[in-house]
This record gives sequence, structure tokens and C-alpha cells, in this order.
Amino acid sequence: MSVSTFNRCWSKVILETLTRHGVKHICIAPGSRSTPLTLEANRLQDQHRINIHTHWDERGLGFFALGLAKSSKMPVAVIVTSGTAAANLYPAIVEARQTGINLIVLTADRPDELIECGANQAILQENMFANYPVASVNLPRPSQDYVVTWLISTLDHACHQQKQQAGVVHINVPFAEPLYDANEDEIDSHPWLAPVQRWLTHNKPWAEHQSLQEEVVMHEHWDYWRTKRGVIVVGRLTPEQGMGITTWANTMGWVVLTDIQSGVEASLPYADIWLANKTVREKLLQADLVLQLGHGFISKRINQFLADFDGEYWIVDESVQRVDPYHHIHTRFTAKVHHWLRSHPPLRQKPWLLEPLALSKFCASFIEQQVGGNLNEASLAHHIARILPNNGVLFLGNSLFVRLADALAKLPEGYPVVTNRGASGIDGLLATAAGVGIGSNQPVVAMIGDVSALYDLNSFALFKNVTQPTIIFLINNNGGAIFDMLPVDASVKSDLYRMPHHTEFSQAASMFDLKYARPYTWADLSSVLKQAYARKEATVIEIKVGPTDGSNIYKRLIEQISYAVIGA
Repeated sequence: MSVSTFNRCWSKVILETLTRHGVKHICIAPGSRSTPLTLEANRLQDQHRINIHTHWDERGLGFFALGLAKSSKMPVAVIVTSGTAAANLYPAIVEARQTGINLIVLTADRPDELIECGANQAILQENMFANYPVASVNLPRPSQDYVVTWLISTLDHACHQQKQQAGVVHINVPFAEPLYDANEDEIDSHPWLAPVQRWLTHNKPWAEHQSLQEEVVMHEHWDYWRTKRGVIVVGRLTPEQGMGITTWANTMGWVVLTDIQSGVEASLPYADIWLANKTVREKLLQADLVLQLGHGFISKRINQFLADFDGEYWIVDESVQRVDPYHHIHTRFTAKVHHWLRSHPPLRQKPWLLEPLALSKFCASFIEQQVGGNLNEASLAHHIARILPNNGVLFLGNSLFVRLADALAKLPEGYPVVTNRGASGIDGLLATAAGVGIGSNQPVVAMIGDVSALYDLNSFALFKNVTQPTIIFLINNNGGAIFDMLPVDASVKSDLYRMPHHTEFSQAASMFDLKYARPYTWADLSSVLKQAYARKEATVIEIKVGPTDGSNIYKRLIEQISYAVIGA
């Protein structure tokens, strides 16, 4: 058998193994060294077993795959060629690791004899992503000296490790030339595959592992602690895990602080604002117990409260990672939140602290007054529920707007919110949003900052493939407005931090053949949205605002609420 044909046999086994672990989407960037994997993926698509997505930019492709995996809740594979093509996946791999999203990264490579000898496009790829993958598999060049069962079991074990701890599997796959002219008639029937022909006819993984039990044991002192004064902080959760938290907490009479990523409708909205009130914050710190459900809190005020709390601290989170940046002495439950709630029945009692409710109600009218009736960053964040479709997904980018939304918005219970808040970078946000839309097959509203959009401009091309109404809000405040929140000297803030770019996005939308609008008022926006939701394609809506409008309103709200006196 020729080298090129056996390269394809080897690739067939790799991809067959991955499909048995739930891979239904494979994202591919162009390249020569990855040809055996690419053509085998194409055969799987011809058999209607997987869907292929392509993009010429590996960094954008990685984030697109991340969005697909976030929305589909399934592992997504990525195929790239050797060299810096592989290195460009690093940012997406970092984010996937930080948020526990399952990617399987296949990097084609040069064989050993071409490494470190001046060969073209040959870099050190083995373990190149360091400790970020949950499993790294450095395969040898394809050879019949390795039995096929070894290859399958090696990859199967890596995929099982991913099920034990969500994250990235990196498979480095060197190929010797020739890469082309394989005899496709010989691939499926080659004698090397004979020991696994029966396995190839069904869709089961190589090894079947018994799943962990979902039953959570009740804390031995729960009857004591459920009578105490509690504060519940709810971080990033799946919609499934957020169900029932509000009812459970209301029964207990405990104070609930929710992050916008939780999917839990806030019974005490605007916590990031009212927690700035020193009197209420001090009373809240008198709680006997803080119960942290999930992790990853956007609000600076919630994080400050958690950092200052020194009482009994419990954490419920399904990950095995540490999720308490303030290192409390704590009790840890590694479990899904709804399973934990089921095993810890609430005790009906009256609220132990009434001030947060009064202050939250005050904030509703106070914020409305401060943001005004103009179309700006703060009013868009505060009224974001107005512009969302009933059956859609909200994607929030990073920097200033996600903080405004967390502080000022009140979303319906269970409304899906997707973010890249693991490493909280501004790279790849457009690509991730496109992946979320295609993976969920639902309407998407994406809120992206101007610098983030510039950073990921060519990912606009990915939105040509969406098949549902997709709204890309570009909040253009001419630079990095998040830096207005920092105590940086004004003489250097603009040039060295905000870095104004003095651009708009109409021509960028035109370049990628996307619909574009620039509304000036809420009435304009309503008209634009009516048209956009009627189209099963993407629309770019640019909101141009003053450089400091949003940050000034945010700072003013926090300052004025800090010393407000509110009657319970």
C-alpha cells in the first residue's frame, strides 16, 4: 500500500474514534499537510455523519468551534495544518480550558526527520499547548508496525479523559509525504483494519465506562445550617442547573445575588449597583453562610463582597477545578447544582434581611432616570430584554458592555446567555458568536465592542452561513472605554489605553456582504430590528456613542448609590 493511502487509513481510524465520542462538527482550515485528515472528514460528510465548517483563519476557526461546542453541548473537532496554523489555535484553547468546553484539536505535523533541521513550516508541535489540554496525544507517523487497536484505544482514552474533566484534547498527527493520490478503493478494506471491521460497523466507543452516580449526599449538618442567615451567589450555569434556584432560595428567605451568565432571573436585580451601598453591604457581610452555586462572577461588587466575607463558605460546582479566587476555608460539593438542591431540602422561613429588596426596587427607577431615553450603551444594556427574540440566544462580548449588562439588565428566567469569560479576552468574539448561532440553530443577538470587532474582523465571513436571524450589535465608543473605569492619569489614558481608532463599520459589513444599519434613536432601532428579525441572515447594527458616555453613567450610578439612605 502507498504511503498516501495508508495516511488515509490512519486518518479514518482517528476520525471514526472521535465520532463515537459525539463529534458531529469538524472545523477545517486549508492546508497541505492536513490533507489525509481533511479528505477523510469529507468522506464522513458525504456519508451524512458529520458537518464540515471551513474558515481560512485558524484563530477565528478555533473560536468558531468554541461557539459550536458551547451551543451544541457536544465536542467539536478542529483540523489544521502544521506550523503557525496550529499556534493560532492557542487563544481558543486557552478559553476552552478556562470554561470547560470540549474541543478536539487535530494538528497535522511534519515527521521527525523534518523537525529542527531547517525544513519549511516545521515547528515544535508536540505538547505545544503546554498544560492547557486535559489530554495530549503525540502520535507517531502512520505505520503498520502499530496495531490498529493501539491507535483506537489511545485516542479513546484521551476522549474519556475529556469526559472526566471537560476541556481540550490535542492530537498531534505527523504525516510523511506523499499526501495525495491515495487509492480510495483500498482504504476501507486494507488488512490493517481487519481486527476492527466489526467495531467499524457500529457507533460505540472502544471502551464503555460506567458513569458517575448523580446522587448527592446531604451535608450532615444541613438541618442546622438551613436555619441560619444565608447569602446565595449564583455564577455561570447551564440552563438545566439554574432551574429551581429561585424557588428554593425564596423558601429559605436567603439573599440571592445572580450573575447575568446564570440564566436565573434576578429576584434582586442590579446587585452590582446596590452592593456599592456601604450600609447594606455591611449588613450582608453579617450572614452566617455564603452558598456559591457555579462560578465566574462579572460584578466587581459581588467579587469584593466574596473577598471580604469570612464566615461559613460552601461551593457547589460540577467542575473539579478550584473556583474560589479568594481561597476561603470551605466545604466543596462537586455536583450539578440542581442535584445538590434536590438533596438539601429548604426550610420555609422569613427573609432575614429586607434592605437589599428595598434598594433593588429603588435602583430600578434610579437607573431608568440616569440612563435616560437616548440610545446609548447604558440604556441598551438596561433595556436589553426589549430587543431579544423569545426563542433566541444572547452572546455578550467582553470589556465594558458585559459589565453594563450584568449591572443594569434584567433578563427573563432561563434566557440563554453565552460568554467567553474564562480568559475574558476580546479576541475571537465574532467567531464565537457565529459558532453559537450555527450550533444552536436559533436567532442570536451578539453584543460586541468596537475594538473586539476590529480584532476579529475577518470572522464576519462566518456569518454568511447562519440560517436564523442574527443581530450583531457593534458598540462603537471609539476605543477601549473599559479603561475609563481605571484610575489612569488622563494625560496617557487616551493614547496608551483607550487607543481611539476613528473608524466605523459600514464598509466592513459591505465587504463581507452583510446587511448594515446605524440607528440613532430607539424608534430607529425598533424599525431596524423588525426588518432584521424577518431575515434569516445576519445584520450588523452599529451603535455609535460618545467615548465616555457609558462609563460615566456607570461610575455615576455607583457613586450615588454608595451613600444612599433607603428605608427597608
